[in-house]
Amino acid sequence: MRFHSLDAWLNWQSSLNPAEIDLGLERTTDVLLRMGLTQQFDCPLIMVAGTNGKGSVVAMLEAMASAAGYSVCSYTSPHILRYNERLRIRGEEIDDTRLCESFERIDQARGEAALTYFEFGTLAAIDCFKRAQPELVIMEVGLGGRLDAVNIMQPDVSVITPVAIDHTDWLGDNRETIAVEKAGILRDHKPAICGDAEPPVSLLEIAEQKSVELFQLGSHFSVEQHPDEQQECWQLHSPFGSLQNLPEPSLIGDFQKGNAATAIVALQALTTKLAISADHIRQGLTAIRLNGRFEIVKQQPQVIVDVAHNPHAVTALVAQLQTQPVAGKTHLVIAMLADKPVSEVVEILLPVADGWTTAGLEEASRGLSCGEMEAIVKGVLLAHNGAGVKLCAAVTVEAAIDAVMSAAQANDRIVILGSFYTVAAATRYFS
Repeated sequence: MRFHSLDAWLNWQSSLNPAEIDLGLERTTDVLLRMGLTQQFDCPLIMVAGTNGKGSVVAMLEAMASAAGYSVCSYTSPHILRYNERLRIRGEEIDDTRLCESFERIDQARGEAALTYFEFGTLAAIDCFKRAQPELVIMEVGLGGRLDAVNIMQPDVSVITPVAIDHTDWLGDNRETIAVEKAGILRDHKPAICGDAEPPVSLLEIAEQKSVELFQLGSHFSVEQHPDEQQECWQLHSPFGSLQNLPEPSLIGDFQKGNAATAIVALQALTTKLAISADHIRQGLTAIRLNGRFEIVKQQPQVIVDVAHNPHAVTALVAQLQTQPVAGKTHLVIAMLADKPVSEVVEILLPVADGWTTAGLEEASRGLSCGEMEAIVKGVLLAHNGAGVKLCAAVTVEAAIDAVMSAAQANDRIVILGSFYTVAAATRYFS
């Protein structure tokens, strides 16, 4: 075996291909076939693409199918603390031993192919999941869809969550172009679930060209809140039938009901292969676990961590904060990557921010430094007559949290956001 520890494997994979992102399916497909594996699982596969909500939908699918007693494997990215988070088998993170053994099999089969870090992980997921012989596989696309390594597999149901502008260097700078990449996971004459109530026209056109059986939120299925606001339940209406008295998903945020509806309809589209009852769905909705999505990690002061890093996700975060006001002030700790629309994100956050603490992400290859992050926030504040708003700067996320925790009162709220790296640092801090 080339390496005997997971860290050694991952460090080597990071440098094998000089490009951090090298989109295309040929390398991964060739290695998969050389490993003696096929591009289909022996069980249903749900593939999930989109800009925001992918991780939530995968977690919901896993929770509901598991509640029905099915053996489920799921693949997501990126991770927050441990690489093992990316591969889950029967509700548990994969262990180092199985991962290292899979990496060795991939290494033996790849020849001279310079696989990327993500391609190695995707092949490992496919390899490990085939060996686990599950009854359902759920795979989240890493970037885009059409040329993402996950797309070498053949899904039985494709899911596309809300499409927004992100990763413009690779996917394009408008929703229509980005949607073409997302729609790359659609398969001819197969069902697809679209969780975007206003999808780009390009997505709908590709679905029609491929004779996809498309189910769209707001058109083919819908969420209806219970008329009695005192009862925290909702209803789903879909071509597969209506579900009444559904509990609030355990992930916080009103928008999560749209994600939940999308996940439920994806499972309903597999009714000939899976038997998941209304009770299983209800059980699953209350059992969802997913770190870093409006996750409350401390009380007094309340501390919320959120991986939101693009305008669409941050808009949803702000809406949720506004529905849950606090008696004290709201302090933001923010650190972001340089290839994100940072100024736009900061502008969206202005209505809920009583104070800002910026931090650097210099450990990330695309991370903004402390000074760069501070300068952007300061510029936005000056442009919007917010010069009087408190602004502090810290070199690291941990130092930023130290500063704001020292200053915050018990009835204040601290929101830490901007990237998976930011949330990872905050999670380590509070754990």
